[in-house]
Amino acid sequence: MLNPLKYLRQPQPTPSLPVKMAVIGPPKSGKTTVAQILAQRYGLARLSIGSVIRNVLDNQAHTDLALQMKKHLSNGLIVPDELAIQCLEVALMSSGCNNRGYVLDGFPMTLKQAELMGSQSIIPMIVVELELDTVEVLKRGIVDKMKPNKPHLMHDSSEILHIRNSCYKHEVEHVRQHFQQQYQNWIPLDGLKSQWWIWNSIIKEVSISMKYIHSYLERTGSRRAACINRLCITPKELQYRLGEFGQYCPVCLALHYHLVDCSETTALTHAAEYQENYYKMCDSDHLERFLLTPDHFVTPGCPHTLPQVHLLPRKLTESEVKNKFPQQVEMKGFCPVTYLDGKQRYEALVRGKLEYAVEYRERIYIFETKQKQDKFLRIPETYWDQKVPTKVPPLCEPVPLTSLPTLGYLEQGAAVAVIKAMTAVGCLKPKYPFLTIQRSALLYVAFYLKAFNQKSSDYTSQKYKKKLALFEENCALIPYLSSTMRGNYKPPSERPIDFEFKLNRFLALGDLTGTNSVL
Repeated sequence: MLNPLKYLRQPQPTPSLPVKMAVIGPPKSGKTTVAQILAQRYGLARLSIGSVIRNVLDNQAHTDLALQMKKHLSNGLIVPDELAIQCLEVALMSSGCNNRGYVLDGFPMTLKQAELMGSQSIIPMIVVELELDTVEVLKRGIVDKMKPNKPHLMHDSSEILHIRNSCYKHEVEHVRQHFQQQYQNWIPLDGLKSQWWIWNSIIKEVSISMKYIHSYLERTGSRRAACINRLCITPKELQYRLGEFGQYCPVCLALHYHLVDCSETTALTHAAEYQENYYKMCDSDHLERFLLTPDHFVTPGCPHTLPQVHLLPRKLTESEVKNKFPQQVEMKGFCPVTYLDGKQRYEALVRGKLEYAVEYRERIYIFETKQKQDKFLRIPETYWDQKVPTKVPPLCEPVPLTSLPTLGYLEQGAAVAVIKAMTAVGCLKPKYPFLTIQRSALLYVAFYLKAFNQKSSDYTSQKYKKKLALFEENCALIPYLSSTMRGNYKPPSERPIDFEFKLNRFLALGDLTGTNSVL
């Protein structure tokens, strides 16, 4: 009453926006607990796929959607994903979801479900994955199984948990890739951490996303440039709304006339919207410059325009260079950047590598390093039109590895790998159950060489890395059991949680004696 203008002339509070998120993870990862805490603290609606289906069946039994689901359920079939997504749409129409937001508990679980959600514009601002390994899942399952006073009978055996976890691991790879590529809103968190740590990490990620969304709405409302990070913009939408500079940084072009291609960076951390067009910048400093004075960097204020498509440099792979045969590499294969920066001296004639190739003005150039390649891509006009002298350094013909004597061949081909394998086996000192020490060491070295062979394919390397990890786990059974089984007899309730599992695993290895069982 004494000074009303002081309180009436303050800026209006920022309108609250609904929080939209999803929490997924393997069984026993704690996703339901996290979703319940989020729902209680922020008043969000916790939605699982089972709850939204039951909501339609119980409260809207007369609708065509409920009748279709009852038809499938009465025949002993599961509800199709298409109908489940329609149930989710019905739940999201409530005032609570529209005003405060929602948290999806354990959904989507498959790529098809994620794609159906995207087709209906159901896109969470963040998708949190609680990561947990198989051993921890089984441990938590054993603990829950021993708890008394269960509300109902549960399928919580180790076999069922293992099957559910395997199905999740298989499906989540595709779901993760989908959200990372399409919306860039996938947030992995360590499920072994405490609930307090997981809770604070999620709140931090939600706060960052909300900050970007509020800033975007405020700046676009006043017709200013705004950052588009964390807005779940798909690559298709980005490509459709790119401005006149495409994927090139307009700030670099305006200030230095440098062609900096940002297409290799899929993240939109340094991207902005201005006049309904999208622009990508190369770093945070250029983003700030663009947001401050965008008219200086877009048409008609930009002093330079992007060259025509056929005048833009383009990276080439080794196979693309070979497919252009009989076209030859310019400058007899020497690096044009090294030659010009070295003041065109004879010592600056250094041959390039096919892995760093660029096509410019229908000519092919190869470079010494990736840094030299990037420098040419920025300012190709400086380096493209050069002539090499008549006298050039001779070609360095490589010596074939097979032409070396035996000791030289082993030294150049296998010495480093064998030394690393011998060092690893010496540090670990593995003893595989029911195998001799010599056989255990030989098998470990064999797995190590296979797992870390640089010439192997990714599939082969990953395959033997898993075998090596399993081999180490089995070797660790002996010291674990020997330390645990000391002393007097202990009843099952006083034994470690994973004792029975590891003992059965040890005894099972005895039934599969021989090297073939390990392989």
